[in-house]
Amino acid sequence: MSDQSHLAADALCAAIVKAGSPVCVGLDPVIENIPEELRARHHETLAAIGEFCRGVIQAVRGVVPAVKFQSACFERYGGKGVVLLEELSIEAARAGLCVVWDAKRGDIGISSAHYAAAAKRMHAHFITVNGYLGESGLSPFLDVGVGVFVLVRTSNPDSDAFQNAKLAGGDTVAAMMARTVASLGRTRMGESGLSAAGAVVGATKAGEGAALRALMPDQIFLIPGYGAQGGTAQDVRSMLRQDRRGVLVTSSRAIIYAKPQVGEPWDQAVARSARAMAAEIAGVVKG
Repeated sequence: MSDQSHLAADALCAAIVKAGSPVCVGLDPVIENIPEELRARHHETLAAIGEFCRGVIQAVRGVVPAVKFQSACFERYGGKGVVLLEELSIEAARAGLCVVWDAKRGDIGISSAHYAAAAKRMHAHFITVNGYLGESGLSPFLDVGVGVFVLVRTSNPDSDAFQNAKLAGGDTVAAMMARTVASLGRTRMGESGLSAAGAVVGATKAGEGAALRALMPDQIFLIPGYGAQGGTAQDVRSMLRQDRRGVLVTSSRAIIYAKPQVGEPWDQAVARSARAMAAEIAGVVKG
């Protein structure tokens, strides 16, 4: 096992302390939704998306500790989209932001090793992964120093049919996965006291937050569903550790497509929205 496995958790924890709030801005660029002025300025879709994403990165640097790139929004454009994703990941890291690659990878060990090499090359500090092929599909990412956020309790409503299904022993499928993540995480602890093996737990599933936290005491929870999906800052409370740490709350559309006020440039609207979310989440975390 690589001695690098702790670095991702420690880097993220340090970035959260520096920013003052555990907030992550999701970059899910959709060409139809980015500002008209950018679409008008560029004939090529990727050029407009690139300028938009760079503007968001600059708008949120120093405000939040992390950004999350939705890989699908770039991969749909083929090789050039992947190249842009790599360039933006480098720029985000240079801006002092932790980079989460939202790719939801998951495969047998040897294939995961290739995915892990790709994540490392893409300058990701963390990657979202599907853990249903077992620990051997997760360890390769940690071995190269990339942290993982394992899908445990996702924010989409139709996940209930699978993740809430009961097993013979009484656990739900989500609880079984939580135990797996906790077990894997025990050998991947950082000096911060948190593990590089984290979990995705949706804000829209806050009613299960305390139970999942009890099963995963050392994990960082990546919490989607805040904002446009209906999750609130108060939903984060049950997922905090006793030391008020262990969460990274993410929002995409509500931040990156924030409606400008009269005379306000679009990127300043993004910065304003990010500051408002950061302040709201900080208020909950600090009690």
